[in-house]
Amino acid sequence: MLTLKFIQENKDLVIERLKIKNFQAEGIVSQILDLDQKRRSTQQSVDNIQSELNKMAKEIGMLFKSGKTNEANELKEKNTELKDSVKLQGEELASIENNLNALLVQIPNVPHESVPPGKGENENKEIRSGGEIPVLYDGAVPHWDLAKKYDIIDFELGNKLTGSGFPVYKGKGAKLQRALISYFLDTATNAGYNEVMPPLMVNEESGFGTGQLPDKEGQMYHVTADNLYLIPTAEVPVTNIFRDVILSAKDFPIKMTAYTPCFRREAGSYGKDVRGLNRLHQFDKVEIVQVQHPEKSYDTLNEMVGHVEELVKSLNLPYRVLHLCGGDTSFTSALTFDFEVFSVAQEKWLEVSSVSNFESYQANRLKLRYKEENDKKTQLAHTLNGSALALPRILAAILENNQTEKGIVIPEVLRPYTGFDIID
Repeated sequence: MLTLKFIQENKDLVIERLKIKNFQAEGIVSQILDLDQKRRSTQQSVDNIQSELNKMAKEIGMLFKSGKTNEANELKEKNTELKDSVKLQGEELASIENNLNALLVQIPNVPHESVPPGKGENENKEIRSGGEIPVLYDGAVPHWDLAKKYDIIDFELGNKLTGSGFPVYKGKGAKLQRALISYFLDTATNAGYNEVMPPLMVNEESGFGTGQLPDKEGQMYHVTADNLYLIPTAEVPVTNIFRDVILSAKDFPIKMTAYTPCFRREAGSYGKDVRGLNRLHQFDKVEIVQVQHPEKSYDTLNEMVGHVEELVKSLNLPYRVLHLCGGDTSFTSALTFDFEVFSVAQEKWLEVSSVSNFESYQANRLKLRYKEENDKKTQLAHTLNGSALALPRILAAILENNQTEKGIVIPEVLRPYTGFDIID
């Protein structure tokens, strides 16, 4: 979340920049500043009374020592009244602080100055593209038909076992899925990312730390008996490794990667755009996460975008990179680039990755700080993450774009992992 100090010192900037995200911040910012003024006033009153109580305690002791019992008892009565007063004001202060925090978490991250205005995905800006769109043979079909034809993904069985959006990968389909995961992880570790295997469930504190709670609570699967949440992305547990941690500036950059299944309720999703692998409730993804010095985070963002681009290129998939407009930039992100690959059989672009810089927004929620060498003062770090890559739509594009009359040709970089060249 934004720091109170940042809002105080940049009120007009916050209000104006959040209009890019189509968020009208005037009212809530005014409430925050008014509450903060009330908090300061109440805190000052509490401090004054506490100071008077401390002074009074010394006076009472001196009166008792000098034998002035009556005067001491009178002062003790006044002391009791002041203690009651400071208790009430302390409760009021706690209530004000709770209300203040409840408002602060409702304000999105301020978008980077380069983020263009726009209401949604149709107004995102393509910044570059690559790869060639293949010409398929007559009779080419979408991946859900290919899955049935070659018996590699069973959507009906997944529906039987769990429900829609939970496919079962079979035979060469399962091996191809595993090959993609291994290839993405190997590429990340070769690029200097440290692999971790985090839990698939997190507590409320972790959900709050990366911004999924309270903003996206309805999109997460909640294990109510234990008050735990199934992760929507590895970003959540991996970034929370550094919750309540103070780093040294020399520790940067911190680079981590993780493969996990991801779980999303996708409430309200329906229609042709969710068919097959296009939108699932459980899917596999390899994530890259970095914790970086604020002065270097945008260079790091470009580096991460380059990493994802090389992955997509290596799979010989036609792709484009989008600079997200304000209306499509997430609540917590300052700047996001999306990758989409083209599905020839579906004749549409499929999103396969988002790479984002959150600046200090997550770090403030996480209390993730660092110190410069020989400096006792702590500062907020910057956090970044990206999908490298999300598997369902990558798999869909590979199956559809590489289909031939003889079978589905496996991209060359994956063959050492699959052990086969074609699905036939």
